[in-house]
Amino acid sequence: MEDSHLMHSAWQTRANAHAPYSQFQVGAAVETCDGKVFSGCNVENLSFGLTICAERVAIFSAVAAGHRDFSRIVVVADTDQPISPCGACRQVMAEFSIPEVILANRHQQLRFTLEELLPRASTGILNR
Repeated sequence: MEDSHLMHSAWQTRANAHAPYSQFQVGAAVETCDGKVFSGCNVENLSFGLTICAERVAIFSAVAAGHRDFSRIVVVADTDQPISPCGACRQVMAEFSIPEVILANRHQQLRFTLEELLPRASTGILNR
């Protein structure tokens, strides 16, 4: 699948974000290895710790549909610089070994490997 389809899905889903407190809407789209796309948006809650990021919504939607193998994820927002995933989202991306992460705003795209965004994601956690 082209980046444009994945990017379009992320931007389109971003419009559905529930962000009444921050007014900060984020969209994400994850592509499975067999080409299916699952998208997500951030969903805020007054109890801010219950808020969930767009990246995790997209990944968890795919997992709920039975998918575990991903080729890439796109994260979009209207920011001056392309948005960067939080630590929790990076760790979830690591859980599913998503190899390519594309971060974008309306003018620019940056590509990273998961290792660049979260080096040593599992080192030391389970291998005591």
